[in-house]
Amino acid sequence: MSRALRLGGMAAAAVVVTLAAGCSSGSSTSSASTPAGTGTPASSSSPASSPASGSLTVFGAGTLDTPFTAEIAAFEKANPGVTVHSQFGASGDMVKDVTQLGQPDDVLGVADYSLIPKLMSAASKPHAAFYLGFVSNQITFAYTSHSKGAAQLTPSNWYKVLAEPGVRIGRSNPAADPSGYQVLQMLQLAQGYYHDPGLSAAVLKNSPDSSVAETETSLLAALQSGQIDYLAIYKSDALEEHLKYIALPAQINLSDSSMAAAYAKVTVNAGSLGNLTAKPIIYGLTIPSNAPDPAVAQKFISFVLSPQGQAIMSSNGFVVISPALASGTVPASLQALTTPWPAT
Repeated sequence: MSRALRLGGMAAAAVVVTLAAGCSSGSSTSSASTPAGTGTPASSSSPASSPASGSLTVFGAGTLDTPFTAEIAAFEKANPGVTVHSQFGASGDMVKDVTQLGQPDDVLGVADYSLIPKLMSAASKPHAAFYLGFVSNQITFAYTSHSKGAAQLTPSNWYKVLAEPGVRIGRSNPAADPSGYQVLQMLQLAQGYYHDPGLSAAVLKNSPDSSVAETETSLLAALQSGQIDYLAIYKSDALEEHLKYIALPAQINLSDSSMAAAYAKVTVNAGSLGNLTAKPIIYGLTIPSNAPDPAVAQKFISFVLSPQGQAIMSSNGFVVISPALASGTVPASLQALTTPWPAT
């Protein structure tokens, strides 16, 4: 997805779905949201009360573009004095913009929560003191009715169809984008699940370097135009774009927190990110240590974690984790909306 700066978007609403987790330069303020879970007692005010003013910068994973555009629009409507600037791209690139390029950012959302402690918690120069797990997703392959082999595709033969000669598969860079290494983890898990040790290599044969992009969302146009047949992507993106997608079993799609131990049996190399062990897909939120306005950032995160914010995430294909999982030194204003991350 483009990393260009943008403003605003359109709001959405839906019934909130909860996930039982187990073992992933502004000013002023707005309001706290309705409490969920344990922690410090929350304010009784709603996210729309005590309007804030100023400027807020939000960096996010490419897959957060659509839902966060809606979150931002709703937040700005409740806080008309706030102007929100947003930038979306590969999660790893968003982190580097903060940690290596020193770009000012108030809120950071990534498609894999573990990138925050891995890349932002160096003892010599910590860039984040906490992170929250707020939504879940699952990895899949999206396709269209014109994709090669689509007519023969079933939940049991998908990997054979994707390995057929002439099939073109797009995916993202595993050294920059979580979906890039999560699809590699999924294929490794699939080898055991389907008792086919050559499954991953056979599928990846149809995904050469020319089919790898910095983010999977940047390949959506290529899929829709027929330049590629299948795209390794998140289910939420497939739903947002009204694409067909393969219903992969929970044993391999990295969606089920109760299967964390089984997922952890697989490790893949993600280039500069090193060897990464598979785990449930949980998106992370944090406020960088150098945030220009951490107070208004807390208000925005409170909005995202509120019933209205959760409904927006749910309506865009994500599974809401409520209360959000929290690790590190969580700001007092967010504690009532979170629960400690399980130790296992």
